[in-house]
Amino acid sequence: MNVSTLVFDLDGTLSDPSSGIVNCVNHALEKCGYESRSAQMISAEIGPPLDLMFNKFIPDLTETQISDLVVAYRERFVVDGYSQNTLYEGIADTIDALHKSGFRLGVCTSKPEPSARKVLAHFKLLHYFQFVSGGDIGIAKQSQLTDLLDKKLIDTDAVMIGDRGVDLSAGRNNGLRTVGVLWGFGNRDELSAEQPELILQSVAELLTSFESVSGAFGKG
Repeated sequence: MNVSTLVFDLDGTLSDPSSGIVNCVNHALEKCGYESRSAQMISAEIGPPLDLMFNKFIPDLTETQISDLVVAYRERFVVDGYSQNTLYEGIADTIDALHKSGFRLGVCTSKPEPSARKVLAHFKLLHYFQFVSGGDIGIAKQSQLTDLLDKKLIDTDAVMIGDRGVDLSAGRNNGLRTVGVLWGFGNRDELSAEQPELILQSVAELLTSFESVSGAFGKG
């Protein structure tokens, strides 16, 4: 099987943003007059878009209330939230090795593109990626991948790699092969339900799975 592009989710796949997201979410909740939430509760919802997270914490929010929360979140994120973030061990070396092996790399994240680029630049990874697809409120990751296909930035030989079920379902519903990773925020049951080609236990398996011609995939 050929692989034209490796498309990575960002949060929970390349980096652990827990600290920054927890602080930004609670900043937004408190500024808008709501109770803060525990780090554990917030971390369990990292991955899908912010509006879904806020709606889960506070049902029946209006569009205006959601917008206010998102604006408050982002005002904190651009100051210090983006840097309260940690690359998973081995990710930098793995991305470098995949790039040197000739793989074309991209990012598809629910974060807005400027925020995603800021995070990747902070970790000195931005130059490895041919594109960064960012989302926004009301834009599903499935639609982002469809847009990448329509613009011919990827084709159906691309592979979507992510830590949450939403990453894998977005890829599968666009006819892409998918790979789940277990070092992020999703668990094996969540990922298995989306029937990925592979579920990886460790960052080291990213390189061995894609670089070896005897592995599950072969380069295009």
